[in-house]
Amino acid sequence: MAKDLVCGMDVDEKKAAATSQYQGKTYYFCAPGCKRAFDANPDKYIKGAGQSMHGHSH
Repeated sequence: MAKDLVCGMDVDEKKAAATSQYQGKTYYFCAPGCKRAFDANPDKYIKGAGQSMHGHSH
């Protein structure tokens, strides 16, 4: 399992809704919206891993 750094949800790497490559590492996301947020500012999410995204629900 991997952690979606945008919303903090645990994501099965094989079933992830989206992925991104950043600095040679693969990041996994529960939804395309989390991927878009990460892609817009990856350093924000890497430094603050697992913080809740306002208005995001599963």
